[in-house]
Amino acid sequence: MPVGPTAGWPGLRGVRVLDLSRLLPGGFATLAMADLGADVIKIESPNGGDYGRLVAPDAFAALNRNKRSVVLDLREAAGRETLLRLVERSDAVVESHRPGVLEGMGLGFQQLRAANRRVVLCSITGYGQTGPYARRPGHDLNFLALSGFFAVPHRTDAPVDRVGVRVADLAGAMYAALTTAVAVSSARLTGEGQHLDVSLHEAAAAWSGVLAPPSEESPTPADNPLVTGDNDVFLLADGRRIALATFEDKFWLTFRQALSGEFPVLADDRYDRRADRTRAKDEVRALLRGVFARRDLAWWSATLSGLDLPWAPVHESTAEVLADEHVVARGLVGTLPGSGSAHPRQQVRFPVVFGSGLDSLRGAAPGHGEHTAEVLAELDS
Repeated sequence: MPVGPTAGWPGLRGVRVLDLSRLLPGGFATLAMADLGADVIKIESPNGGDYGRLVAPDAFAALNRNKRSVVLDLREAAGRETLLRLVERSDAVVESHRPGVLEGMGLGFQQLRAANRRVVLCSITGYGQTGPYARRPGHDLNFLALSGFFAVPHRTDAPVDRVGVRVADLAGAMYAALTTAVAVSSARLTGEGQHLDVSLHEAAAAWSGVLAPPSEESPTPADNPLVTGDNDVFLLADGRRIALATFEDKFWLTFRQALSGEFPVLADDRYDRRADRTRAKDEVRALLRGVFARRDLAWWSATLSGLDLPWAPVHESTAEVLADEHVVARGLVGTLPGSGSAHPRQQVRFPVVFGSGLDSLRGAAPGHGEHTAEVLAELDS
């Protein structure tokens, strides 16, 4: 049987998704659907399956909870025939091969549609199914480089550098999950499925384009009104860091007036208006760097906690995130049950609280081929 329902409401229960993808983008997209109650069946090759199992087992466990695993050798005719039988009873197929690979295997959209006219095929690729870059290999950093991500100004004295979070992969995964759910809903109304062409490059461009400077304006960070000296991360006396974002005047005034006794340099009222702080962004940032460097994190946390200000300590380890009182109070991180010999793992729950309830940490990632017999038996029921 599929992994249990979401709660007392249906969510995506009754929706079946065949996941032919590997690693992060497809895995995160189908994770969202599985968390919301869809029956996600992970189709894996017989020779070890998704190599995320070996390369990054903790990440694999987080990306594949609430799913079932079926081993099929799609290089063989029998494996492809079985997949098409599964397609007959499925709503969607998610895949992340390069363009043309599925067609070459006899499993392209037209073949899937012949098996099930309502099926939705979601293809997640780096650059989309068409265009001069369509068949080019790539990873998250490449997609970000071309998307405009690095053109979004963030600081006056340094270019945007890469971040640890795979932004393009996850942005594309979210669009894939959303559009697949919408397309399945449409197919159930119209009887017609469709092929979704999800480009990780374009997903990142959609996120970046909102904040990237228009082509007719100067891309120099100092000229961009979104780059300010009082919206940044600052180093403290003990080597820790703190994030301050006093974008509105009321927050700057609260900060300055509350701390001017301790730091006389803050008695200066020249920067009390947003426009003045933006014009003098370098001076404001230098002023704040000097102020924050004089006290440690404990002092700043105790002082700022009593003020109505947008600030936060920079958590630089998983342990700090897990121990944060707000994370604990919200139940953001929970313990996923173990599977077989796997140890229980702490994972971040689905990041939306549904009024009707949602138990997203209900089922561990499956063992390789754990549900093959179970799922194939359902074909004959």
